[in-house]
Amino acid sequence: MNRDGIVLFTSESVTEGHPDKVSDQISDAILDAILAEDPQGRVAAETLVTTGLVLVSGEITTQCYADIPLIARDTVKEIGYTRAKYGFDGDTCSVLTSIDEQSPDIALGVNKSWEIKSGEEKEEIYNTTGAGDQGIIFGFACNETPELMPLPIALAHKLSLRLAQARKEKIVDYLRPDGKSQVTVEYRDGKPSRVSAIVLAAQHSDEVSLTRLREELVDVVIKEIVPPELLDGTKYYINATGRFVVGGPLGDTGLTGRKIIVDTYGGYSRHGGGCFSGKDPTKVDRSASYMARYVAKNVVAAGLADKCELELAYAIGVARPLSVFVETFGTEKIAVEKIEQLVRDNFDLRPAAIIDNLKLRRPIYRQIAAYGHFGREDLGLPWEETDKVETLRKQAGL
Repeated sequence: MNRDGIVLFTSESVTEGHPDKVSDQISDAILDAILAEDPQGRVAAETLVTTGLVLVSGEITTQCYADIPLIARDTVKEIGYTRAKYGFDGDTCSVLTSIDEQSPDIALGVNKSWEIKSGEEKEEIYNTTGAGDQGIIFGFACNETPELMPLPIALAHKLSLRLAQARKEKIVDYLRPDGKSQVTVEYRDGKPSRVSAIVLAAQHSDEVSLTRLREELVDVVIKEIVPPELLDGTKYYINATGRFVVGGPLGDTGLTGRKIIVDTYGGYSRHGGGCFSGKDPTKVDRSASYMARYVAKNVVAAGLADKCELELAYAIGVARPLSVFVETFGTEKIAVEKIEQLVRDNFDLRPAAIIDNLKLRRPIYRQIAAYGHFGREDLGLPWEETDKVETLRKQAGL
C-alpha cells in the first residue's frame, strides 16, 4: 500500500478451451457419469491432454460402467475442439486409460453404509465416517460483489465466460476455444475503486487482423462485462504478443488440477493446495472446501464481518476437523471468538455430514469445472446458499 492507501490486486481466469481446463472438465465429466449411476462410487480421475492425445489415469471403484473414451471425446467436442485443423479434436485424438481401484488402506476410514434410515443411524455414520485424506482447506467470502466474491476474480471469470459466449454464439466468428483473462483492481483504503488493467489472450483464426480483434474484444467482451464506472483510465492488453493462433492442447500440455487458484478466489484468499476436479466428495479437498465457502459466505451475508476466511484441517479416517480457524481481517462486527463459536454451533463440519447436507453425491461437477467453483449463483449450487443468515444474526444479537 502506498501513502495514498492505494493497492493493486490482480486475478486471472481461463476459458473452457484452455488445456488445463480441458483436463479438469474431462475428469469431472467422468465423475458425473459415475455418480449418476453409482452415488457411492469412489473416483480420483486425473487427465492429461496434449497434441492428439488424452490420457486418463487414477483410481476408480464403482458398481457401474463408464465409457471413459466416449466421455472424454464428447467433452472435448462440447468444449469446441471439433476440427483437426485446431491440432486437437474429439473425433481424431487418441484416448488412453490407466485406471486402478482405490487403495484399500485409504478406503478403511470412509467405507460406511449410506442407507440412512433414522436420526441415530445418521449420527453414527457422521461420527464414524472419516476424511478420505488429511488436508488443510480454506473458504472465503467478502462483500465486494453481490455474489460475495473478490472483485478481481469475479470480473476475470465473467470476461473468460464472455469470450466463450462470443465464440459459441458467433458474435465474432474468428475466435477459437483457448483463452485467458486477467484483471487488476485498484483498491483505495481497502475498497475497490477502479479497474486498472485488463489482459485478454484470445485464440483466433489466422485470417483476422490484430487491429480488428483488439477493437472488437473491447466492445463485445470488456464493455459488456465491466461496469463503465470501473473503466476509468483502464489499460487494455489484448493479445499482447500480436498473435495467438496455436493454442489448446496443441500449444500446451494440460493437466487436471493445475488451475486451483483460478478455481477458488484468484489468490485473494489463502489456499490449502488440493485441487477439486475428478475427486468424489469423500475427498475433503473438494467437499470441505465447498463447506468452508458456505460457512464464510453465510457469515458475511449475515453482516458478522465484511470479509471471512475459514480454515479447516482434517486427518485421514477422522471425522471431526482437527482445527477450525476464523479470520476476518479486522472487519468483524462482533468478536471473532463469537463468530468462531457460531460456526461450530451451526455448521456440521464432519465429512459425512458435509456430503449429506450439501447433497454432493450427485452429478453436478462438470458444470463448474470451468469459470470457478464459487460465486456461481446461477447454477443453484448448495454451497452458495445463504440460508443460515437469520439464524446467525439472531444468535449474534444483531
